[in-house]
Amino acid sequence: MATVAELKAVLKDTLEKRGVLGHLKARIRAEVFNALDDESEPRPSLSHENLLINELIREYLEFNKYKYTASVLIAESGQPVVPLDRQFLIRELNAFEESKDNTIG
Repeated sequence: MATVAELKAVLKDTLEKRGVLGHLKARIRAEVFNALDDESEPRPSLSHENLLINELIREYLEFNKYKYTASVLIAESGQPVVPLDRQFLIRELNAFEESKDNTIG
């Protein structure tokens, strides 16, 4: 019969292989941050440049399915919850969108 330590090790290994453990850890961090966040203290206003940079980071995080990390970025930075329009972002960065895979070049 397996020991408790062996069962814990197998469970941890299984959750890591399925990618669940990372999601759980990220979710816990996000919830702890939200619980500790002092909403009475206003966030500093974002400069135009930081708004664009944060939006690029958000797009990267969401593209790679790092949704909990993106939620922490939004909460900590004061970035608007609604993403900026992609076409606006492309114009502001003087970039172009490759139609084949919707990436910004």
